[in-house]
Amino acid sequence: MPGFYTEADYENSIIELFQNMGYRHVYGPDIERDFNSPLYDDELTAALYRINPSMPEVAIKDALFKLKNFENADLVQKNAVFMDYIQHGIEVRYFIDNEERSDLVYIVDYKNPENNSFIVANQWTFIENSNKRPDVLLFLNGLPVVLVELKSPSREETDASEAYAQIRNYIHEIPSMFIYNCICVMSDHLTSKAGTITSGEDRFMEWKTKDGNKENTQYAQFDTFFEGMFEKERLLDIIKNFICFSNEGLKQYKILAAYHQYFAVKKAIVSTKHAIETDGKGGVFWHTQGSGKSLSMVFYAHLLQEALDSPTIVVLTDRNDLDDQLYGQFAK
Repeated sequence: MPGFYTEADYENSIIELFQNMGYRHVYGPDIERDFNSPLYDDELTAALYRINPSMPEVAIKDALFKLKNFENADLVQKNAVFMDYIQHGIEVRYFIDNEERSDLVYIVDYKNPENNSFIVANQWTFIENSNKRPDVLLFLNGLPVVLVELKSPSREETDASEAYAQIRNYIHEIPSMFIYNCICVMSDHLTSKAGTITSGEDRFMEWKTKDGNKENTQYAQFDTFFEGMFEKERLLDIIKNFICFSNEGLKQYKILAAYHQYFAVKKAIVSTKHAIETDGKGGVFWHTQGSGKSLSMVFYAHLLQEALDSPTIVVLTDRNDLDDQLYGQFAK
């Protein structure tokens, strides 16, 4: 039908966009692999040796074993362990000359982005409780860190909400893939939103800028969303510094920073470093009510530890309930 923009058309547009950002495209059926593994094993093994050239083979094999074998726990707990691995490295123990040593094997090179493998894959089949084939996956060093579910904007009966329902179905049918997931995306070209494996549909959020400057659009253009979040260095920064977990009662939630939090915190770090070198005035970090101030403080404090060599941070509040709320947030 002339003018009918299919889901396959949109999928191809997304792949081309990622290729333009420097991602290598892989078509799932072309790769010989174990369909019962969610990992791109050849890429993962090569990356660990490349990123950790001084590590003995036994240490790399120990790290690979830990990446593929998680203790009995629910999906969110396993994902929390994985996020610790990808953000901080995998602790390994090995013997050299009868002496036991401990070290960290890193699965991502955050200091040298080009030392990592960035792949956009489509039609990647994975078999667990059933046979599933997500629309688009982003592999970072062989790890399926981003899942993108697409819907055609030309079909009135489907939209981004349908994509969210499909993601929840994947989590139920192929849960092992989501052990390694950092970000989930639902998109119908008109609306694109990102969340985590614990996010309700209302917690999936748009990303409305590529560089932090205000864009005068009610909804983010699809290229603004994908280029804004998934430019290589940006994706690494988000994974390392802007994803955390929070416990509420007996439940654990995985939290992804919103775009306004990301850019505000980055600017606040620059302002703070400048203030220390000049008049000591870092400025005011302003949020509207309910926009995530406490989480922005957590992300800011985390980045400040590295930027200023573990400074002492004092938090002042004007309400007792804020004391409890912030203490709980920082403690988590």
